[in-house]
Formats: sequence, structure tokens, C-alpha cells
Amino acid sequence: MEGMQADSLKAALAKGMAVLAIIGAINWGLIGFFNWNLVDAIFGGGSREQTSAVGRLIYSVVGLAGVALALTFPWRRPLETTTTTTTTRTRGGLHRRADVNP
Repeated sequence: MEGMQADSLKAALAKGMAVLAIIGAINWGLIGFFNWNLVDAIFGGGSREQTSAVGRLIYSVVGLAGVALALTFPWRRPLETTTTTTTTRTRGGLHRRADVNP
């Protein structure tokens, strides 16, 4: 029972961290592509600064990575899968591999 609670807590923590990383990456993308800081727009502060071309490129790449993470993150827990095996019987008993010597 405790193991299930720990797994549930880890899953919730991973989702929370993913959400924060995605929001941060999208904000960086907005800075890179449009030189606009969403966090500053929402919470105020910070003057509009000029960012170098290399800096904006890095911000843009991180922003695209955040969008990709948001689209590919496994938000739902995968279904449990089970594997079954079958044994094939032949005339001589169980199916056996024959060794061939050249």
C-alpha cells in the first residue's frame, strides 16, 4: 500500500515539474521569438531589454523544446499490460531446436 502511495506521489511530482518546465520553456520561446516576457507581463517588473541574436536563438530552441515536451509528455499513466506465453507440443514432446553441425 505504501509503495502505491509513493508511486502516486512521484507521478504527481513529475507532472508538476513538467508543467513548470513547460511554462518556463514557453516563456523563453516567447522571449526568443517575440522579445516578450510573459511572466513580466503577468506579474509586472523588468524593463524591455535587447537580447543578443545568439541569446534569442537559445531562448527560441528552449521554447520549441517546451512545446515538444508538452505534446509528448505521458500525462496519463500507461495501462497495465500482461504477457502470456504458450508452449507448443510436438510428437517428441516440447518443441526443441535441433543442433546442426556442418
